[in-house]
Amino acid sequence: MGSRWSSEEERQPLLGPGLGPGLGASWRSREAAAAALPAAVPGPGRVYGRRWLVLLLFSLLAFVQGLVWNTWGPIQNSARQAYGFSSWDIALLVLWGPIGFLPCFAFMWLLDKRDDSSPGRAIGKLRSDTLVSGRWCSAALKCLRITVLLTSFLMVLGTGLRCIPISDLILKRRLIHGGQMLNGLAGPTVMNAAPFLSTTWFSADERATATAIASMLSYLGGACAFLVGPLVVPAPNGTSPLLAAESSRAHIKDRIEAVLYAEFGVVCLIFSATLAYFPPRPPLPPSVAAASQRLSYRRSVCRLLSNFRFLMIALAYAIPLGVFAGWSGVLDLILTPAHVSQVDAGWIGFWSIVGGCVVGIAMARFADFIRGMLKLILLLLFSGATLSSTWFTLTCLNSITHLPLTTVTLYASCILLGVFLNSSVPIFFELFVETVYPVPEGITCGVVTFLSNMFMGVLLFFLTFYHTELSWFNWCLPGSCLLSLLLILCFRESYDRLYLDVVVSV
Repeated sequence: MGSRWSSEEERQPLLGPGLGPGLGASWRSREAAAAALPAAVPGPGRVYGRRWLVLLLFSLLAFVQGLVWNTWGPIQNSARQAYGFSSWDIALLVLWGPIGFLPCFAFMWLLDKRDDSSPGRAIGKLRSDTLVSGRWCSAALKCLRITVLLTSFLMVLGTGLRCIPISDLILKRRLIHGGQMLNGLAGPTVMNAAPFLSTTWFSADERATATAIASMLSYLGGACAFLVGPLVVPAPNGTSPLLAAESSRAHIKDRIEAVLYAEFGVVCLIFSATLAYFPPRPPLPPSVAAASQRLSYRRSVCRLLSNFRFLMIALAYAIPLGVFAGWSGVLDLILTPAHVSQVDAGWIGFWSIVGGCVVGIAMARFADFIRGMLKLILLLLFSGATLSSTWFTLTCLNSITHLPLTTVTLYASCILLGVFLNSSVPIFFELFVETVYPVPEGITCGVVTFLSNMFMGVLLFFLTFYHTELSWFNWCLPGSCLLSLLLILCFRESYDRLYLDVVVSV
């Protein structure tokens, strides 16, 4: 499967002692590997019910991180009146998300850190009739717990910093910016660790689903910010008639602070739960790929940067998803010239991301059942994304195109765009890992999310200077989707990790 498109070195599963040949072994073909392994490698690994609890804790952490990151975009008009934020401040508050990815390579190193000098531990029964001894990388997998705890602690500090009661608005704005920066530093883990967690805890026929749930919950948190912010915080410009009479500056500030305190409380609760129970690994590996050794950090980075196929599919992910993330973060600002209220903009953003999360999990479950179809799924999703983004952009130029600019058309085009783009994230993640295996999952996804946030950061940086007329931002959407569609069309897929689990283990 995919053997003609990947190099021989890429197809060598680096299994640890007791699970197959050592790192220095030279295999001439996949058939030779398959012939050498059945005597040492058991069949399907063992999965534990507690894996769903681990997935729940990680997903809740990702959910709240996305919620905190997108706090200010949906209520930017109210924040201007309450704290004196400028357009530059609003853009910077969103920009702290991609800025937080600058040290992501340190988080990647911590997540995938492996101590090969540590003594191995016996692996018990993977089957009732099979005993295998080997190394289940216990020292390496403890880094998952350490990284998650560090991430949640940064979020506690960030949300707490925003809640410090200070009457000086200048100092208050600085504290809010500092809190958003600390929350942005939590982004690399919640965005990158989903494939690592799914490989560590889930079997081969559940990995895509687990990756989708863990990665989509961060987007769902950003979607809930579109809902919670405008419903709790009144709009100052009279676009919300029911609350227009109460929209004084003091009242708006009180409601914003209520949101900040609530987010701080939820983050503290999740940090306490993670501290109390977040096992670093299951007692036994769920699959052959989970127990296999991976490349070192330095070799992994060199492999990724020299792999043309990976760079192609990485750009196909990073450019449109980075543009869409930045566009979503300032959706209220973009829709204001179209006379869309803060509440309506919030509902549009909410349903676009919720639809993407639901479709993304469904697509991942479909990919678990019918394997080897990741490229086809991405082609279908980005064809729809290109059409829907073009529809939205031309609708906003109704003075030229004469297309009807109504609430229905804005809802439909934005929601379809969010569904097609957001649902592609877990499919991309699985394809990345399959393409460059045995590069560790955290490093692989860390590189692509860094690229995505780099593109988002560049766009938001330009937005701080060119925020009076935003039609250029809308045109970036169909352009990036079309470019990604062409890159995916030229990409040649391979499934080396899946081959190891499905064929070699048999």
